[in-house]
Amino acid sequence: MHELAVCQALMEQVESIALEEQADSVVAVHLGIGPLSGVEPRLLEQAFFIARAGSIAAEAELVIENLPVRISCDQCGQTSDALPARLLCGVCGNWRTKLVSGDELQLQHMELVRQTADELAEPEADIQQQHERVN
Repeated sequence: MHELAVCQALMEQVESIALEEQADSVVAVHLGIGPLSGVEPRLLEQAFFIARAGSIAAEAELVIENLPVRISCDQCGQTSDALPARLLCGVCGNWRTKLVSGDELQLQHMELVRQTADELAEPEADIQQQHERVN
């Protein structure tokens, strides 16, 4: 199950971006996965649950968008969708094509949470009010 290794590398990237953006937590991680990526989305979801434990994304949701296979035809020059096991031009039917997309595994975006200065000050204000009540 190489999906766990993929998720561990993904979590390194997620934590690096979250640190750079000064985030307090990660709410969601959005991935784009092509059918020719070699990654099984269902297994990736299971591995993500394990890999996120103890990280800044410990409660994050994994959102997967299945990306289409797109090809460019050497014969007619058109770009079209194709099936993963049938990379024929959708316009002229030629088999001489080049893969444009469908083999990617992309971190598309992340949803981050940052506390504002007011939110950070609130607990301190509560402590001061409690201290005044005691005295």
